[in-house]
Amino acid sequence: MNKIAVIGSGTMGNGIAHTFAQKGFQVKLIDISEDALQRALATISKNLDRLLAKKRISEDDKNNTLANIQTSTSIKGAVTDVDLVVEAATENKMLKLGIFKELDSVCPKHTILASNTSSISITEIAAVTQRPEQVIGMHFMNPVPIMKLVEVIRGKETSDAITETIMELSKELGKIPVEVNDAPGFVANRILMPMLNESIETLQDGVAGVYEIDTVMKLGMAHPLGPLQLADFIGLDVCLSILNVMYDGFKNEKYKPCKLLVDMVADGKLGVKSGEGFYDYSESKKADKIAKQFI
Repeated sequence: MNKIAVIGSGTMGNGIAHTFAQKGFQVKLIDISEDALQRALATISKNLDRLLAKKRISEDDKNNTLANIQTSTSIKGAVTDVDLVVEAATENKMLKLGIFKELDSVCPKHTILASNTSSISITEIAAVTQRPEQVIGMHFMNPVPIMKLVEVIRGKETSDAITETIMELSKELGKIPVEVNDAPGFVANRILMPMLNESIETLQDGVAGVYEIDTVMKLGMAHPLGPLQLADFIGLDVCLSILNVMYDGFKNEKYKPCKLLVDMVADGKLGVKSGEGFYDYSESKKADKIAKQFI
């Protein structure tokens, strides 16, 4: 396995492309927007510069990584010879189903189709293809080049061979894969999102302020980020989407998004990406500075 396609060039997509390319894989980074692709390449270059400054990579490593990435605005034209596709589009079920249906029709028969979805059923995604045994979840954590975990999600028809291939591939990337079964939110978000939701509801109820809630969890529970800062970093819209998937899937009130979260997303306060969430991310404080604590 050497040729990889990544669908979507946002935060997760460019991080996944970066990670594969740095390990010597040939990567096709695909997005419908040429501007988004250029921003993604700029982000990857900037993140490589940080690693270079810390002497974790050499100048040759940086140049080789960038040389391993090609971009395309067409799925059909970019996946004709790839061994693996990792879909990292917006967390929208209908969008993902459409992408996988198209991938199934244009990818070679041997190609493994993986999704970086953080909550949507792999079994349901696989059902729109003619190769459900070759469809799997490959849920990376943000920031992808730094975080070690890959949550490997088996759909009901995912084969043992494909699962083992993705587990071994994750290890080649320097990651630690954990195999889990298909359920709304899988393991990571089934546990994380109710905690974030409860933290937001604690703020909503006036129990404590943003700083106080985050400080309690950082100092009292040894979390590297407070839950409200983490929600900002993930994106409040993404948190809302994942909670809605789990609420619909489990029909359990404990997964119902709290009103403050719903209202903030409706107001466009999405966290780091929008410049405002529970914290202020003016130009001088934006994602650049937040990311540095990981690298």
